[in-house]
Amino acid sequence: MQVRVAQQDARAPYRPPLFRNPWTVAWLAFALAVPVSLAVLWSAPVSAELPLVLALFCALAAAEWFSVHVEFRRQGFSVSAAELAFVIALVEIGGAWTAVARAAAVGFVLLAQGFPRAKVVFNMAVVALEVSVAVAVLTWLPVGDISSPATWLSYLVAVLAASAVGALLTAGAITCTQGYPGRALWASLLVTVVIIGPVSVLVGLTILVVVDVSSWAWLMVAPLMLALVLLFRRFAAVSREGQTLEQVYEFARRVEQVSPDEEGTLQIVHAVRELLNAERVALWLPPYLDEEPRMVVSAENGAVWYDGPGDPDDVFRRRAVASEDGPVRVSLDRADEEETAALARRGVSDLLGASVTTAAGEPGYLEVCDRRSDVITFADSDRAALDSMLTHVNAAIRHQQLLTQIRYDADHDRLTGLPNRQRLAAEIDELLAADPVSARAGLILAALGNYTEVTDTLGHAASDELLLVTAGLLREHAPPSARLARMEGEQFAVLLPGLSLQATERAARRLREAASTRARVAGLDLEVTLTIGVAAAPVHGPDSGMLMQRADVALLAAAESGGVASYHPVLDQQSLRRLQLGTELEQAMADGQISVVFQPIIDAQTSDIVSVETLVRWAHPRYGAIAPDDFIHLAEQIGRIGAVTDHVLDLALARCRRWLDQDIALSVAVNLSVHCLTEPDLVARVRRALQRHRVPGELLTLELTEGSVVDDSVRDSTVLADLHGLGLRLSMDDFGTGYSSLSQLRQLPIDEVKIDKSFVLGMSTSQGESFIARSIIELAHNLGLRVVAEGVEDELTRNLLAEMGCDKLQGFLVSRPLPDDRLESWLLARTGVRKAAPGAIHRRLFVRT
Repeated sequence: MQVRVAQQDARAPYRPPLFRNPWTVAWLAFALAVPVSLAVLWSAPVSAELPLVLALFCALAAAEWFSVHVEFRRQGFSVSAAELAFVIALVEIGGAWTAVARAAAVGFVLLAQGFPRAKVVFNMAVVALEVSVAVAVLTWLPVGDISSPATWLSYLVAVLAASAVGALLTAGAITCTQGYPGRALWASLLVTVVIIGPVSVLVGLTILVVVDVSSWAWLMVAPLMLALVLLFRRFAAVSREGQTLEQVYEFARRVEQVSPDEEGTLQIVHAVRELLNAERVALWLPPYLDEEPRMVVSAENGAVWYDGPGDPDDVFRRRAVASEDGPVRVSLDRADEEETAALARRGVSDLLGASVTTAAGEPGYLEVCDRRSDVITFADSDRAALDSMLTHVNAAIRHQQLLTQIRYDADHDRLTGLPNRQRLAAEIDELLAADPVSARAGLILAALGNYTEVTDTLGHAASDELLLVTAGLLREHAPPSARLARMEGEQFAVLLPGLSLQATERAARRLREAASTRARVAGLDLEVTLTIGVAAAPVHGPDSGMLMQRADVALLAAAESGGVASYHPVLDQQSLRRLQLGTELEQAMADGQISVVFQPIIDAQTSDIVSVETLVRWAHPRYGAIAPDDFIHLAEQIGRIGAVTDHVLDLALARCRRWLDQDIALSVAVNLSVHCLTEPDLVARVRRALQRHRVPGELLTLELTEGSVVDDSVRDSTVLADLHGLGLRLSMDDFGTGYSSLSQLRQLPIDEVKIDKSFVLGMSTSQGESFIARSIIELAHNLGLRVVAEGVEDELTRNLLAEMGCDKLQGFLVSRPLPDDRLESWLLARTGVRKAAPGAIHRRLFVRT
């Protein structure tokens, strides 16, 4: 029984070794074996024929060569049929020659198999002691003719005693050099001493008895012994396969229980190393989400990194990743020049490499180096075991990365990949909690200026593209220490650790200036403009909640000024005003605070008043006149724009009804928000309003923004066609400021377009503006659309538009927007009455010149 190599029983308590130098144990065993052997064997008969001694030496060497190796960490022992040859040698050549022949056979076999010399010395000493113990026992027991049962029993007891001593010495050597390996060692030794040893002795005695009857019995014994050797070799292979299978099952159980974090990955690597009894195992994983590539190492010497597996050009890694036949195996004795260099780079002589499947798209790499054994190097069975383990390794890695993905998605914006509001809040709190006394941080909230317009006009795909462009600009121009986040909608955040309020304000202005550029989005060159609100800790708040809330307040103030604003306590009053307006909106309509004014629209050729545009106003008892853009936008945000639209529509149709009662046909125009077009009951509400006021549909015009008309959700619905089906007219307001074209209108039930006043106001002084207006008029007429010009303020502009064939005019030249009572006065003072047109039943109004 020889001390060799073994793996540690993971469940056994580990105690530190007494002797780390194997030569210490070897010389102790030698020092014990020499005097004991001399004392016991000196007086034993030594007469034996040399051919017989040589034959038994060969038999002993063959028995030692074909053995089953059992491992315990770096030490181990061999289970063989050596007891068969041992008992024959004791009977045929005596104890002294048996000790010589067996020690020589063990030494020869171990040296041939490449064992360290310390272990060769130790094992030769052990077999000498085993022979001495057997001879000593035989001197106390009856030994007669080989055919006597008493003789059989004596030899059986002697060999069993010798095997027991050898097992104890083996266990002692393992414990001294590697620490106590646990009960598994004693179980393996017990199998050898109690089962395999006695069977081998009985077979040897049987051979001696048969040969004693007839020397020709060797003709039967030789084939029997050959069959026994082959059977033993098969037993060795099956034992190792069974042990490997059991360890793979144990590995699968352990991998299922590992934690889904970096510690869990290390546990997986540890488990691979224990199963394959390796010196070192490394797992390289590619970058995933916001994680850097990493290498996890489990090594006998405690190393956490070594050169080789992390190199994408490494020969073993490239070969393993490209392999379609499972893990690759390389040994120094069969390596080519490139492989030898790669092994030397690692400082190993034996290697298994395999590709690992990950969720990152790029494969990982698992590498197992040098078996912790002087007896067994990596074999095909180890390669198969690693291949079986890869199924569990791959599943565990994918499971870990799936959980990483879930955690990442919870903390990051899916579109831009930036941290979200939740993650930003955690980072702010972590930063401020690290040094509650002196920690400083600046927070910038940046809102994209034209996000809503792009969404309304070009759809969500274009606005998403714009957000990605903006995120790229912020990454490029933010300070290196900045932490970026995507909040919601068009808002981004930039956290600046260590900056004061003044430094944050300077950084905000630089960032806004750097990010203000033109970008190609949806085939168009769009302006990227940022509105920025600034807050800083600790001056504006000691935690994330207060800091972000105050940056929001500053952003609202910046939106009104169109630039950069820092938080100030006075801004809280403005936010309070906005909140109060939202809560008072419904009551303001009921109390008549929200009213309408009317601006006349005339025929460019006849000066007939063809319509009045209805514009909403809010006269607040505390805040005075509220700008329409302020409360309309507020109504859209809080979901009350439908109620405001219904209120304005009722007032406009009521005015129209009073004109009808005076036998005057004058249509009214009402603006419609894009948010209203997405309301499922809009058409029904408009129909009911027309019926309630008994106004025919042709006397109502709904003015739509250019963005709402070409919005994807609106174009894909039937809302425009259903509205047009009520008999009313649809007008596109502010045409020319958006991103649609007249050709797009061919597919929509639009009756007219209104040239935006920005083009009309400059017509009298700019040929370019005149050219644009003329082009719009001509193209619209070609498509059968009427054209209204807004912002007509002088006679020259009026005349130019009339010459161009513009259909209708609106602006201060005709009249300012007027409340109901003043409109009546204006109509009495400025207009006359024409009789009904042919086929019509109501009279018409015209502006007197």
